[in-house]
Amino acid sequence: MEPVPPILVDVVLPALGAGAVAVLATVAVERLGGVAGGIFSSVPTTIVPAAIGIRAGAADDAAFVHAMCFIPVGILLNAAYLLLWRVVPARLGMRSHRWLLGKTVAVALGAWLAAAVAVVAAERSLAPSAAASAALGVAAFVVGVTIAVLANRVPHPAPRGGRGVGAGVLLLRGMAAAVAIGIAMALARSGMPVAGGIASVFPAIFTTIMVATWISQGAQVPTGAVGPLMLGTMSVGAYALLAALLFPRMHVAAASAACWVVAVGAINVPGYLWVQRVRRRHAAGATVNG
Repeated sequence: MEPVPPILVDVVLPALGAGAVAVLATVAVERLGGVAGGIFSSVPTTIVPAAIGIRAGAADDAAFVHAMCFIPVGILLNAAYLLLWRVVPARLGMRSHRWLLGKTVAVALGAWLAAAVAVVAAERSLAPSAAASAALGVAAFVVGVTIAVLANRVPHPAPRGGRGVGAGVLLLRGMAAAVAIGIAMALARSGMPVAGGIASVFPAIFTTIMVATWISQGAQVPTGAVGPLMLGTMSVGAYALLAALLFPRMHVAAASAACWVVAVGAINVPGYLWVQRVRRRHAAGATVNG
């Protein structure tokens, strides 16, 4: 029996797995609304095959840990990216601007790409130690959680969608996620695990969520999901930090499961309960004042 080609295991399979799990998030936001859909559609998904692929492609444990510790930096960039989906439409005029969606995509993606290139360039030029990388990852995670909490202190309307997202849009979303993870795995195999880690959290999923639900449901559904998405995606940063700790010490399957359970249990579940409580308190206050 011929051995399975490494590129199939390290690149193609993680990419296909990422595309398969990615299509569910748009449906979650659409059916559950911006709060539950936003928080639970951003649980660690594509990071799971990405971490496995980066682990397989990394030269050693140190290179893998280094790459994982930079992923929270990418998640911080994603939080800023999502925030732009709330800021840009508000600045340009949510209802009056004809090309508002296109301009929002261009500004948000352009800013993310510029910041990501700067992060990778800085990492390659400075070559931080393992301890410095770990400190940076933890700091980025803490800053990201803080920003996400602040973004949810004032509730924004986050209704359920009234119309379904088409199968073609869902397919495009899965393809976009698969391409992003495929590129990330190829970068990891080429000796650039940090670039691969940053590429693995490229906001392809967020972009397709926002664009698909904006087109099919109107602007209020995706913009209302921004805060919950920001909070929910912090579990991906938690997963990466846990992976840096557990993957070198455990079997990859057991480590993946442990990282996922702990990250979701520590971020997504309490985050959802807290956001719901904030919204109930805000609604009660509005009723009393009204």
